[in-house]
Amino acid sequence: MDHLQPRQRWMSVLAHSQPTELLAYWQPLNLNPQFQRLRAPETGLTQLQGRMGGTGKRFVMGDMTVTRAVVQLDSGVYGYSYVAGRDKAHAELCAIIDALLQVQGMDELLNSKVIAPLAAQQQARREERARQIASSRVDFFTLVRGE
Repeated sequence: MDHLQPRQRWMSVLAHSQPTELLAYWQPLNLNPQFQRLRAPETGLTQLQGRMGGTGKRFVMGDMTVTRAVVQLDSGVYGYSYVAGRDKAHAELCAIIDALLQVQGMDELLNSKVIAPLAAQQQARREERARQIASSRVDFFTLVRGE
């Protein structure tokens, strides 16, 4: 994820965050930004598409529930979020944090106290999952009979 632009990176971290973990890092900061909801959190469906082998024709895998929100800070900065699932409070908090991360001075605080720890937890979960999968990996091979 290091190759992403800063905003892409924090949006990805926020979207993949667990609501309880996000709150655990957000609440100790005691930030109460003034904002207005431009688009109140709302839940809908989006279609998931895939490609056979990653390169073939597209096909619809199914639908996924997504919640989105848009806020505007009193300073005029907009914050957006799309999160998987139906948690409206999570989507709104992600939008607020996105807006605050665009404010000079707040970005360093939020990156160090919220984004970096969440990214580290997500990376640890990915590595643990990869270890679990690797432990059950089976290598198939064919013996060639010499004649």
